[in-house]
Amino acid sequence: MLQAPNNSFHGLGIAPKLLDILTKNQYLIPTPIQQQSIPYALEGKDLIGIAQTGTGKTLAFGIPMLQRLAQHKSLGLIIVPTRELALQVDEAIQKIGRQLGLKTAVLIGGEQIFHQIKRLRMNPHILVATPGRLIDHLEQRTVKLDSVGILVLDEADRMLDMGFAPQINKILAQVPHEKQTMLFSATMPQAIVTIAAKHMKLPIRVEVAPSGTTAKDITHELFFVDKPNKISLLSKILSEYRGSVLVFTRTKYEAKKIASKIREMDHSAAEIHSNRSLFQRREALQGFRLGKYRVLVATDIAARGIDVSNIELVINYDLPSNPEDYVHRVGRTGRAGLVGHAISFAAPHQRKDVQSIERLIRKNLPITKVPNLPIVRATSKPENFDRRPRQSYRSRFTTQK
Repeated sequence: MLQAPNNSFHGLGIAPKLLDILTKNQYLIPTPIQQQSIPYALEGKDLIGIAQTGTGKTLAFGIPMLQRLAQHKSLGLIIVPTRELALQVDEAIQKIGRQLGLKTAVLIGGEQIFHQIKRLRMNPHILVATPGRLIDHLEQRTVKLDSVGILVLDEADRMLDMGFAPQINKILAQVPHEKQTMLFSATMPQAIVTIAAKHMKLPIRVEVAPSGTTAKDITHELFFVDKPNKISLLSKILSEYRGSVLVFTRTKYEAKKIASKIREMDHSAAEIHSNRSLFQRREALQGFRLGKYRVLVATDIAARGIDVSNIELVINYDLPSNPEDYVHRVGRTGRAGLVGHAISFAAPHQRKDVQSIERLIRKNLPITKVPNLPIVRATSKPENFDRRPRQSYRSRFTTQK
């Protein structure tokens, strides 16, 4: 297939009106996944797109969906794993779609369902939904999927990791057999291959990087550190980096605790996890985006839904429970060609977990020696730390070879 001339959106088959909208919104140069996917998607072909997080997958399926819905009367359905990702996708789609007169409705948990029913009564052209809430609407018969002409499964591997396979199968059973299906993700486990074989017609596979590849402009760093010293190491790192920092933990309890400890270190911090309301999660993400909070502490529920430019550092305070989540976590930095850095903490007994990550991303994680850590004060708050003068991080640690 011919590529776009001069590395632009022209020549991909996009309609003139939509090209004007893209130009007005400063979308001038397609990313590789967009350049390779859009021509096939505009032809109505089923498509599997594999690309790292932060490489423009939303517009890779969003532009063709908007153009085809403007030409043919049907319903577009985008299924995503988390509330945050649903809001992010909806924002990107609306930015272009509203200028074409196309309306969207977001169906997610954490919001009263009657508000969503009111939006559904306005006959939206595109639904952006999480599986659980979409099933709620199907059971209450407040939404019908018999007019779906374009179906997108975004971050499908994450949905399967989160246990949404039964809901996905139930949803797929209610959409028409004759439809266009597009599946996008950063990794390609066997469960996705099974879905593709069952529900897609001769899908074209577009892979701009091998499954599990991290963005090329992300540097990696690994500390083997005992659990009691992790909070001290986090304190030292936060004192030496100046920009925004995203910290990942495994559990919501740990996220809440770490966010509190970071505030004790005199850094502004917020948290995102499943115990937070939709309003609290949106406020935390918006505050992080605007600089109100320098540090955001999150569980993996948010790993796919944080679209914030210029995150300087991602810290894996806990290693993820599966290697694929490492790709999605560190993909929050170094987005859209920008540089980023990822630091991971691992306990000495987690060497096999580290090796699993290294096999997936096909590179070794450089190990850095744990530095001298702040001394813990003997106070009523036993995990307050002495402040040390800030130093340049360029000469802070010695990397083991």
